[in-house]
Amino acid sequence: MNMPNERLKWLMLFAAVALIACGSQTLAANPPDADQKGPVFLKEPTNRIDFSNSTGAEIECKASGNPMPEIIWIRSDGTAVGDVPGLRQISSDGKLVFPPFRAEDYRQEVHAQVYACLARNQFGSIISRDVHVRAVVHQFYQTRVIDEFVLRGNSATLKCLVPSFVADFIDVEGWIDEEGVEILRPLPDDSVDGKYLVLPSGELHIREVGPEDGYKSYQCRTKHRLTGETRLSATKGRLVITEPIGSVAPTISGDRLQEQTRKLGHSFSILCQGQAYPHPVFRWYKFIEGTTRKQAVVLNDRVKQVSGTLIIKDAVVEDSGKYLCVVNNSVGGESVETVLTVTAPLSAKIDPPTQTVDFGRPAVFTCQYTGNPIKTVSWMKDGKAIGHSEPVLRIESVKKEDKGMYQCFVRNDQESAEASAELKLGGRFDPPVIRQAFQEETMEPGPSVFLKCVAGGNPTPEISWELDGKKIANNDRYQVGQYVTVNGDVVSYLNITSVHANDGGLYKCIAKSKVGVAEHSAKLNVYGLPYIRQMEKKAIVAGETLIVTCPVAGYPIDSIVWERDNRALPINRKQKVFPNGTLIIENVERNSDQATYTCVAKNQEGYSARGSLEVQVMVPPKITPFDFGAEPTNVEDSVSVTCLISSGDLPIDIEWFFNDYGISSYSGINVVKGGKRNSMLSIDNVQARHAGKYSCRAKNYAAAVNYSTELIVNVPPRWILEPTDKAFAQGSDAKVECKADGFPKPQVTWKKAVGDTPGEYKDLKKSDNIRVEEGTLHVDNIQKTNEGYYLCEAINGIGSGLSAVIMISVQAPPEFTEKLRNQTARRGEPAVLQCEAKGEKPIGILWNMNNMRLDPKNDNRYTIREEILSTGVMSSLSIKRTERSDSALFTCVATNAFGSDDASINMIVQEVPEMPYALKVLDKSGRSVQLSWAQPYDGNSPLDRYIIEFKRSRASWSEIDRVIVPGHTTEAQVQKLSPATTYNIRIVAENAIGTSQSSEAVTIITAEEAPSGKPQNIKVEPVNQTTMRVTWKPPPRTEWNGEILGYYVGYKLSNTNSSYVFETINFITEEGKEHNLELQNLRVYTQYSVVIQAFNKIGAGPLSEEEKQFTAEGTPSQPPSDTACTTLTSQTIRVGWVSPPLESANGVIKTYKVVYAPSDEWYDETKRHYKKTASSDTVLHGLKKYTNYTMQVLATTAGGDGVRSVPIHCQTEPDVPEAPTDVKALVMGNAAILVSWRPPAQPNGIITQYTVYSKAEGAETETKTQKVPHYQMSFEATELEKNKPYEFWVTASTTIGEGQQSKSIVAMPSDQVPAKIASFDDTFTATFKEDAKMPCLAVGAPQPEITWKIKGVEFSANDRMRVLPDGSLLIKSVNRQDAGDYSCHAENSIAKDSITHKLIVLAPPQSPHVTLSATTTDALTVKLKPHEGDTAPLHGYTLHYKPEFGEWETSEVSVDSQKHNIEGLLCGSRYQVYATGFNNIGAGEASDILNTRTKGQKPKLPEKPRFIEVSSNSVSLHFKAWKDGGCPMSHFVVESKKRDQIEWNQISNNVKPDNNYVVLDLEPATWYNLRITAHNSAGFTVAEYDFATLTVTGGTIAPSRDLPELSAEDTIRIILSNLNLVVPVVAALLVIIIAIIVICILRSKGNHHKDDVVYNQTMGPGATLDKRRPDLRDELGYIAPPNRKLPPVPGSNYNTCDRIKRGRGGLRSNHSTWDPRRNPNLYEELKAPPVPMHGNHYGHAHGNAECHYRHPGMEDEICPYATFHLLGFREEMDPTKAMNFQTFPHQNGHAGPVPGHAGTMLPPGHPGHVHSRSGSQSMPRANRYQRKNSQGGQSSIYTPAPEYDDPANCAEEDQYRRYTRVNSQGGSLYSGPGPEYDDPANCAPEEDQYGSQYGGPYGQPYDHYGSRGSMGRRSIGSARNPGNGSPEPPPPPPRNHDMSNSSFNDSKESNEISEAECDRDHGPRGNYGAVKRSPQPKDQRTTEEMRKLIERNETGPKQLQLQQANGAGFTAYDTMAV
Repeated sequence: MNMPNERLKWLMLFAAVALIACGSQTLAANPPDADQKGPVFLKEPTNRIDFSNSTGAEIECKASGNPMPEIIWIRSDGTAVGDVPGLRQISSDGKLVFPPFRAEDYRQEVHAQVYACLARNQFGSIISRDVHVRAVVHQFYQTRVIDEFVLRGNSATLKCLVPSFVADFIDVEGWIDEEGVEILRPLPDDSVDGKYLVLPSGELHIREVGPEDGYKSYQCRTKHRLTGETRLSATKGRLVITEPIGSVAPTISGDRLQEQTRKLGHSFSILCQGQAYPHPVFRWYKFIEGTTRKQAVVLNDRVKQVSGTLIIKDAVVEDSGKYLCVVNNSVGGESVETVLTVTAPLSAKIDPPTQTVDFGRPAVFTCQYTGNPIKTVSWMKDGKAIGHSEPVLRIESVKKEDKGMYQCFVRNDQESAEASAELKLGGRFDPPVIRQAFQEETMEPGPSVFLKCVAGGNPTPEISWELDGKKIANNDRYQVGQYVTVNGDVVSYLNITSVHANDGGLYKCIAKSKVGVAEHSAKLNVYGLPYIRQMEKKAIVAGETLIVTCPVAGYPIDSIVWERDNRALPINRKQKVFPNGTLIIENVERNSDQATYTCVAKNQEGYSARGSLEVQVMVPPKITPFDFGAEPTNVEDSVSVTCLISSGDLPIDIEWFFNDYGISSYSGINVVKGGKRNSMLSIDNVQARHAGKYSCRAKNYAAAVNYSTELIVNVPPRWILEPTDKAFAQGSDAKVECKADGFPKPQVTWKKAVGDTPGEYKDLKKSDNIRVEEGTLHVDNIQKTNEGYYLCEAINGIGSGLSAVIMISVQAPPEFTEKLRNQTARRGEPAVLQCEAKGEKPIGILWNMNNMRLDPKNDNRYTIREEILSTGVMSSLSIKRTERSDSALFTCVATNAFGSDDASINMIVQEVPEMPYALKVLDKSGRSVQLSWAQPYDGNSPLDRYIIEFKRSRASWSEIDRVIVPGHTTEAQVQKLSPATTYNIRIVAENAIGTSQSSEAVTIITAEEAPSGKPQNIKVEPVNQTTMRVTWKPPPRTEWNGEILGYYVGYKLSNTNSSYVFETINFITEEGKEHNLELQNLRVYTQYSVVIQAFNKIGAGPLSEEEKQFTAEGTPSQPPSDTACTTLTSQTIRVGWVSPPLESANGVIKTYKVVYAPSDEWYDETKRHYKKTASSDTVLHGLKKYTNYTMQVLATTAGGDGVRSVPIHCQTEPDVPEAPTDVKALVMGNAAILVSWRPPAQPNGIITQYTVYSKAEGAETETKTQKVPHYQMSFEATELEKNKPYEFWVTASTTIGEGQQSKSIVAMPSDQVPAKIASFDDTFTATFKEDAKMPCLAVGAPQPEITWKIKGVEFSANDRMRVLPDGSLLIKSVNRQDAGDYSCHAENSIAKDSITHKLIVLAPPQSPHVTLSATTTDALTVKLKPHEGDTAPLHGYTLHYKPEFGEWETSEVSVDSQKHNIEGLLCGSRYQVYATGFNNIGAGEASDILNTRTKGQKPKLPEKPRFIEVSSNSVSLHFKAWKDGGCPMSHFVVESKKRDQIEWNQISNNVKPDNNYVVLDLEPATWYNLRITAHNSAGFTVAEYDFATLTVTGGTIAPSRDLPELSAEDTIRIILSNLNLVVPVVAALLVIIIAIIVICILRSKGNHHKDDVVYNQTMGPGATLDKRRPDLRDELGYIAPPNRKLPPVPGSNYNTCDRIKRGRGGLRSNHSTWDPRRNPNLYEELKAPPVPMHGNHYGHAHGNAECHYRHPGMEDEICPYATFHLLGFREEMDPTKAMNFQTFPHQNGHAGPVPGHAGTMLPPGHPGHVHSRSGSQSMPRANRYQRKNSQGGQSSIYTPAPEYDDPANCAEEDQYRRYTRVNSQGGSLYSGPGPEYDDPANCAPEEDQYGSQYGGPYGQPYDHYGSRGSMGRRSIGSARNPGNGSPEPPPPPPRNHDMSNSSFNDSKESNEISEAECDRDHGPRGNYGAVKRSPQPKDQRTTEEMRKLIERNETGPKQLQLQQANGAGFTAYDTMAV
């Protein structure tokens, strides 16, 4: 009854709606939506899952439903399954997963378990069929074959014994004898008659064994189903053959009763292993089901017997049953029984699958199931068993709790199946619910009491009241009333007038409707003495539980007790008494519990009340079980049963029922009452109708009970429908019914008599047209062969059974076996036509000729005869002499009583054909002619062939050639003719009869032909690595077949299937001259095949033979791999490698080169050594000891050296060191000498120690040695003798040993100690920024004074340099300037000494010199020179370069390279280049940035006549007329409009070059404007054309009318009425004049940076867009240009404030970057790449760092056109990356919009009457057009910047115009990102592309893409029309928009220049209102031209005639000049 939460929510929602909508509507539960349903399995797991522990398993379970069901796996006991780590887990998609596991991890509760899948949602639950999971752990097993003992002559069966633990998974595949011969399972069609047979169950059957079979042994081969493992049996079995001694009775091995279970469709065998002598006979029988009768097993193609084994193929369920094998011979017999069960897969289905039933109505589910056997049927509801086991589940009255999912399960021992169905509740109902109720209350007597209950439900419930379980009726004190509220609730109340103490008690209100009951109870306590109401007698059935509550009133009550016989209860275990007065007695019995019970209630004062309850215990009847016996009863037997009531209260009423009906209506049944407690039922003569269920019902006052038993009656078969003789028309579907009744149900079979008489019958063979269904014989399409006697037999084992013999006859109408045939006769000869009709006689035959009756009387050439045959009639028609008219269709019609039939004979009279005619020549060539002719009359004999005869015109017809053509064609080709020859041709027809006459001859002349000879003397020779030269001579002159025009030379890679690439060469007329061709751009060292063919005007001749040749060898493109080195000794290293891949060798590798050098000298190419070798390893000799070497290996071909391998490094072994390079011995006193030395030049290892040897000179004294640590370079020898010379020498030692000794030096101790320096002159190398120390160890007495000189200058100590106490000089943090000579001087009174050190400072390289050497369209050549001041050797350069708005790229350049080519660049694009050097210290300073560009220009305009071709309704555009300017064209944008329209229509934005394009659907005789934008990688060019379409007749229309003559008054009136236009125009002209003067002055003062290599960075105006039509952009879209590049980030030294010429004093050429320090809180400072500051025009080194011009009140403004990097945005509108922004120039004092003015930039300080322009086409839509100033609230509109001379300059400005700026309190911020676009055509780089063409505040009437090339745009103050608001042109698609089109290139992979190269020049190249002379003539405008252009803008779109008149209808806009 609990409502699901979801439905409760719906109920509450529905109730609320119902209350609002209609107050009187009752509350109801909302039924589930129609699309909501309970779970249904989509994929149910199978019954069995067997898997190996090495593979694991996944069990999938999927269910559908709404809402989607939850999948839970459970065990067979219903408990949920959880994860077992590593062994079992449930995946997120509901799969039960068993991972592979180790054998020791096997757990039976996991791996041998029965699982089920449960699917549930809020509407119910369903459980899948049982899933028996069995994991098989891989265990070793062996199969065995044991010997079989057999009598000679019998059959033997060898068994393959498989261990039981794997038996379920092992199949016997076959057997192998000792000779290795395999005996395999037979195929379905194989015979089973051989000596050996492998039975379906795997046994080897050997028939009729003889002595020779005892010498063979056999092994079985098995296969594991799960692992696929096959193995042979461990043992071999053989036959032990015994000779019989005398006769032997049959013996059978094995059990006498066997059971087998087999699957449907499988093949199997039933063994009967009997042996006997003489050889026994085996017979198989099958018992009729349910009887002891048996029938012989019928053997056929499916059921076969081999010896005693019965083999059944493709088992069917009907094969199930008990089989008996009987073995007999002359001595005796034996038998064995086998019970066979053929299992069919179980399946179930519930009908209906879903039903919706109203409350209280019945519901029926029927479980329909198939399969065999069916053991049990069970039902579940929502996953819980409901205890029903019948196929039909009936719910008599549906209640709410009945809704849900029902399942029917069918099971047997092997498997189970389930089906589910859903029961939904229909109608609107809601069980009663108590909404409001009274509470327990305690009160004094006297006042009235009002108890209230409110209940709701649907249908509306009734409310009743009870007091202590007794219903309350209305009386004078108790009043019950109720009413229904507006919302459907029932309010019931109970009024008690003047309440008494006796009214106290438990009051209950009960709300009841047909859908349920709800109740509420509470006590009413009334103060007073105890009172007990009268209790009625209580009757209860024995065995039940008595529950009674004492009805006590009064309050308070101290105790309530129950007594019996004055004894307080309980007095036994069954009784329980509760303080509230409740008495419970369990399992009531009459003897012990029937009595009077007293309830006693007391209060604290001792007052009490008593009440009595009489309990009567009633005993229900109990029936003793009975039945009719274990065996079925036969007909006419007598039976009786007695219904005995063993206990129960009298009186007892006993009744009998038969099949739930009273038995009085059934005759033959007697009922005799045998007393008060028994009744006997008897049947004297049992008949079939008496079978059924008999029930005895016993009833008394306590209860009624039933007991039933079944009477089964064996009834012999009896006819329900006995078959009779039948006759059927031939071809009809025959049906003969044969139905019999009986018990058990009889089996009805049909048999057919053998032969034509009844007697012997055989089973009907199953065929396509004969079948038996439920006893009815069906013969489809019955034929005569089916005629005969048939036997129908019904047998059930009771009696002899029934049989009936009938005759089925087939009545056949006449039939011709041959319906149509052809018959031929030669003309003039006799012929006979015959018809034979079969069928029931008599048969009449008539003849027709061409459907007309043939009467021999009318033509004596015809004669008809008839002949009677045993099967029918033969009719013959004779024709004496055939004529052509006898070629006709003769039909014979046969008729009898059962129908008619006809047959036709197509008579063909044959003769020779007639002559072919209409011979024509269809086609001819040089060697063949195509002929056609009309087919002649063929003489009724198919034409076998045509013979075409032809000859040369001068020959006779006796000298002819022939061509044979099949007779079915009328066209043929005569081949093998000679070109240009005259021939005569005729044709003859031929059939089987003869040949026709010849046709008339035709004369033809053959045509010329392609050459038939091949070019000769072909030679192919390599020229270089990518070029081959081909030479050849013409074919022989006789094979030209015309004049040779040239040759096709084809070439391809040899040994490939690719096609030849052909090139055409013209013929050389000089006789005998050789032709030649060079094939270029070939692969290196690759074999090519070359063929040549000559061609003339007819075509090409044959290909020559392939000539193969290799191109010259190249250098290997890959290095040797796996390079490795091994140190051998201190001077040798072995280097090994593997050859590079063959495909990369590019030739034959002749040698390998090993390049090696010490690692510290590796950078110096001159110090590298080379060794060549042909092998793949070599040993390097003569190396330095203990030195790290760097090595590379390269392969060499004839083409040169290949790529070097990656360097490898090895160190030579250490050795003994050389001698110390120098030694000093300095006197320190009269007994001491200081010995100092320098380390060895080649230490050959790590010095471990020095040994100082000393020896007194001249004496034979021994040499003394002293070991000195390796870091000590001096030794003080003491205890020497004064004035005695001593000899000293020193050796050094490494780990290898002691080295050579140094030179000897002699010294003598003395009292005189002159100043000497023990240190040596040395060179010290110090690393930049590290410390250096130079020693100066001195001796002398007195102590010498030590002084230092640096580069000859006396040293004085400072912060970085000081002299240490030991005399050494310490220099901290060495710099480049510290390099040089340092001398140390020691002096005392005796002598002085000095040494000089040289200090070398190793520092990173200084900035190299980079100069531009050459440029091409796609490459730059630069020269590199190191800085003169570098001391450390330079190792190489890193070259950095980038295109505008692209990413920096690098290239490594060797130190020896004088020049370097940077290739693969964009055509016509700006580039920045700088270089850094590097050495072993690191990378150095960057060079100056080189600004340059590749060659190439934008597209060049074509001439109009060559480009445009006009017709009446279209115009053709010849795009080949355009010139590409040196950079390949990418695409064109085509737009058009009528002349008087403002809005342009885009025709296409992706027209490919080199194509013609037609603009269609134009109107005749109409003026049009056409705008073409041509794109290449250098930029784009826009041209605009005027043209008029032709008239419909092809004529031209008159040119536009000129403006009318205006009088002076008219002119003044127009000017006065258009002051808003005139004033700006006049102002603009004044500004132009002033600007020209200013610019000229500035240019004359110094216009530096004229070299094109330097960027002159100017800004073009952005495109003003129409906010009113933002959708138009997305509707049309532009192609993404192929080279969209991203804008630069800050620090790239781009687009800084220097773009605007600032300062109040005029235009400035200084450049200054944006200074982030002016507003440090706004932007994070970003560091630039390593670019040097000096000499950099982009850096902070010079130029004003602040904006010179500021708007009043905007001191904190961002510099105009400055670039900012807004953190958090990316250039492609990715909000996670940084984004660049560009500000716009100031408004020059205007805070409000100024509509309709020019978009050119004014000099600072000029009154800003300028065109408003504050955004670009790529800015965000919502805010891209105007800037908001929060201080003043007015719109601040930006003025466009100067225009450009190059469209490639547009992108950067556009990049930064994408974001609208909002000025708030002086801070400059940008709004969020908007869409970006990729087309340079609409980026407004140098000019206002689109914006200027629209009126109002958004631009002027269309000015060539926004004033491109127009002086109205270049001159200040050009007038605009403010009134037009036409929509803007479409933008290009967003950058990340993939159009799946090759032309929509990604911005990073394109070839075009970016949208704008705004950073072009430093100088004022852009026109700031002044006319600048352009190098292009077309850019030089005259004053008159400017005036006209300005006037054109004044006139507006309606007067564009001026433009056409002055421009001859053609106005070209060249963006180069704009």
